[in-house]
Amino acid sequence: MKPNTKPKIPPQKRCISPGSILYALFLCSTLLIGSVQPVFAATIWDKASEIMKDVYNQIVLISTIAAVVTASVALLLMNFSKSGKTVDESRAWLKRIIITWAILNGLGFIMAYITPFFAGGQWNG
Repeated sequence: MKPNTKPKIPPQKRCISPGSILYALFLCSTLLIGSVQPVFAATIWDKASEIMKDVYNQIVLISTIAAVVTASVALLLMNFSKSGKTVDESRAWLKRIIITWAILNGLGFIMAYITPFFAGGQWNG
């Protein structure tokens, strides 16, 4: 054998793995979605806003019913109890119920009347 010669390695066939094909498809679909996104952004955010308002309205409805029921129980305990401790605890619970209900409805006020002033990230007042 000659001193500076290397043994010849037969050329191998190039094989494309299924993983690289899937990765290329993923990249292409991501780029396509990314380029189409600004067209559909307004409708997606409008739908998300509509869903959030619907969920909030359901929460307010349920919390109002719960507040009325628990406030009624607190008022009944406060009026018909012979123990001063029970009357004081009922009064404290009634205050908590009213404050919590007011905060939940206050969030609705903020969402309905204050956020339109900041539409588009700018003050529109």
